[in-house]
Amino acid sequence: MSADKPSLSEHADAAPIVSIDKLHVHYGAIHAVRGISLEIPRGEVYGFIGPNGAGKSTTIKVLATLIGRFHGSVHVNGIDVADHPHAVREQIGYMPDFFGVYEDLNVREYLHFFAAAYRIPRQQRKTVVDDVLELTDLTHKIGDQVDSLSRGMKQRLALARVLLHDPDLLLLDEPASGLDPRARIEVRELLKALTEMGKTILISSHILHELAHLCTRIGIIETGEMVAHGSLEDIYRQLQLMRIVHVQLTDADDTLIQKIGQIDGVSSVEVQVDRFAIQLREDHTAVEDLHDALVDLGARIHMFQPEAMDMETAFMKLTEGKTA
Repeated sequence: MSADKPSLSEHADAAPIVSIDKLHVHYGAIHAVRGISLEIPRGEVYGFIGPNGAGKSTTIKVLATLIGRFHGSVHVNGIDVADHPHAVREQIGYMPDFFGVYEDLNVREYLHFFAAAYRIPRQQRKTVVDDVLELTDLTHKIGDQVDSLSRGMKQRLALARVLLHDPDLLLLDEPASGLDPRARIEVRELLKALTEMGKTILISSHILHELAHLCTRIGIIETGEMVAHGSLEDIYRQLQLMRIVHVQLTDADDTLIQKIGQIDGVSSVEVQVDRFAIQLREDHTAVEDLHDALVDLGARIHMFQPEAMDMETAFMKLTEGKTA
C-alpha cells in the first residue's frame, strides 16, 4: 500500500508535516479564517474543535488544496500548498464531511476507480484494494453496492479510499458525524490503528470527549481565530480550570486535613463519606506534585484518583458559540 512520493518532499523529513503561518481566507466580505498559525509534527493526532462556521473546514480545505485563494504560508511535508498543489495531493488523504453520490458502483468498483485516479499501477491495484479493505474490516462488503451501505460502513469505506495511495497526512472533516455509538467507536478504533501505523491525522469534530481520548493535541477555533491550542492539560492550565482529585487516606486527622488545604494550588478539601475531594488548580501544581506533597506531609495514601479531564468544560469556557 505505497505510492512513489514526489521528490519535492525528500528534504522535509525533519520538518513538521503541517505548517500554517498567519492563514487568512475570505469568502467575499466574510473573513472566514483570521490569522491561524499551527504546526503538526509527524505522527501526531491533532484535533480541531469549534462550532459550525468557526473556520475548521475552511482550514482543512486549504490543506487539501481545494481553496486556492488565501493569504499566509501553508506547507504540507515541506511543500508549499499554493505553489505545488498537485505535489501536495500525493501526500494527503482528504475525507470530507459528506460521502457523495456513487450510483451503480459496488465497493470493489469504487476503490478500483480511485486507485486508478491515484495512478496506482494496474497490476498493483487488487493488492492495494485488498489491503485497505482488510484494514477497515470491509472485505466482506466488497461486492455490495455503495449506496446500500450504512452510514458507518460508508465512513469506513471513505477511510479505505484515502488510504489507497498511502498518504503521510490524513485530513478528516467530521468523520464521526451522524454515526450511532457503535459505529463511532469502530471509527475511533480504526483511527487509533492508523496512528500506530505512523500516520499523521488532522481531525475536526464536535464530539469533544472522543477527541480527548484520541488526540495528542487540540486546537480550539472560533470566528476564524485560534482560541487555544496544546494538550488538554495545557489548555486546562491556560484556563485555570480545577481538577478534582479523590483521595483516601489512612488515619487522617483534622491537622493533616488543614495542612493539605495549605498545599500550593489546592483550592479546597471536601470531606466526603469515604474519601476527600481535593480541588486542584493545575496551573499552580501538577497532579503528580500533589501526590508528592501528600507523601511529604506523612499521609498514608490508600487511593489517589484524579478525575478525567472534561473537554466540554474547556470548550464552553473558551467559546461563546459565535461564527465568522
